[in-house]
Amino acid sequence: MKVLVTGAAGFIGFHVARRLASTKKCEVLGVDNLSDYYDVELKRARIAELTRLAERVEATDGTANTKAFETFRFLQADFAEAEKFAGLVALFQPEYVVHLGAQPGVRFSMENPAAYTRANLDGFASVLEACRRTPPKHLVFASSSSVYGAGAKAPFREDDNTDQPVSYYGATKKANELMAHSYAHNHALNVTGLRFFTVYGPWGRPDMAPTLFARAICEGKPLKLFNAGKNLRDFTYVDDIVDGVVKVLLYPPAGHSSPPIATAATRAAGLALAKRTDGENPPLRIFNLGHHRPVETVLFVKMLEQLLGQTAQIELLPPQPGDMFETCADLTRVQAAIGFMPKVSLEEGLKQFVAWFRAYYRR
Repeated sequence: MKVLVTGAAGFIGFHVARRLASTKKCEVLGVDNLSDYYDVELKRARIAELTRLAERVEATDGTANTKAFETFRFLQADFAEAEKFAGLVALFQPEYVVHLGAQPGVRFSMENPAAYTRANLDGFASVLEACRRTPPKHLVFASSSSVYGAGAKAPFREDDNTDQPVSYYGATKKANELMAHSYAHNHALNVTGLRFFTVYGPWGRPDMAPTLFARAICEGKPLKLFNAGKNLRDFTYVDDIVDGVVKVLLYPPAGHSSPPIATAATRAAGLALAKRTDGENPPLRIFNLGHHRPVETVLFVKMLEQLLGQTAQIELLPPQPGDMFETCADLTRVQAAIGFMPKVSLEEGLKQFVAWFRAYYRR
């Protein structure tokens, strides 16, 4: 089973590539341009961890002549370079594509829209066109809860109106869903978009709340909470997100009765999907992937304080332009399709994050 993962040096891409490579039944090619939006050394450390995993798999495989990096290979490349990326896909011939590469960040998009136009619009068009030329069994791509925007009422449902995203980042992700629909409809591609809800965990991005908050607490610096810390976020542990990505990946919209990597849960989900008619399985699907239990950011900070054993110097500020006051995922659709159910509580997830934070940043 050959899987191409874009954004493999990124937070979620790293975890997805690690899960797939660890099965020993996948040949995983990770692609990332190692942009300097945040610390490139963190991205390199993730790739180093993946290559160490590949070496461990080789060492325990029992095969004398196994080549290094057989389960995972990394290529520094920009998927927005359309012809080069199409050539790469044609050469690798992936059976599955997980497109997690993107320019992230809600607030950064308000000041640097050009970066989002290139990575999220031109880049996604490049991925779609490469898949049209060399069709995989399934293309899964990252959307975002940011598509819901103004007027959205929690819990957010996939069929809610998403015509008013409040950030340019959210607008590019909404555009991705429309672009994917066009390619799925016109070129018979099997495509699924996943709307992620505030993902956190080990190896997280330094510009995201958990690391920003933990750094401020450890360094005794002011910790800024917009909307006086009352914003509600559906914090979702990264392992739960990876579970959802992998389960969705193995069952394209048309349905497969026998997945390449079979587990009891995926077998049951696959059989259920296989019994449906083509009319019930359109070429493009959209699923929420969240935790469905939003908490106030001020409570999130208090939990970090307890785990770190230090008190935060909190600075309460007015609402920030482009921010949503609440995010909460309705999981009805994805539960029915693949049996997705988040398992990791915020308490346990933050313990895992803090353990990694202390080790990586030597706190």
